[in-house]
Amino acid sequence: MYMDERVEAVYFTRDSLVVDLRDGRSIAVPLTWYPKLLEATVKQRALWEICGGGYGIHWPEIDEDLSTEGLLRGAPAPSPKTTTNPAQRRGARPKRSS
Repeated sequence: MYMDERVEAVYFTRDSLVVDLRDGRSIAVPLTWYPKLLEATVKQRALWEICGGGYGIHWPEIDEDLSTEGLLRGAPAPSPKTTTNPAQRRGARPKRSS
């Protein structure tokens, strides 16, 4: 069987994002994995477009991008990294103690 991981359709259930692929498979993932989509309005979620040669989905109003590769891997959105040292946040090297 030919595997075609390109996006065919995108829709939402109450708690999930569902992506139908061209080869007949469907991927369902929890919306809690994607905070931007979880917090988006129904209208914002409905305004999606296929990108990346058919292997990606883009929501322009909320600036969210997902790939079928990541969805198939079960990869949730990365958590924002927080740095406690303000100098490191600015890209400066920490001072060495003598």
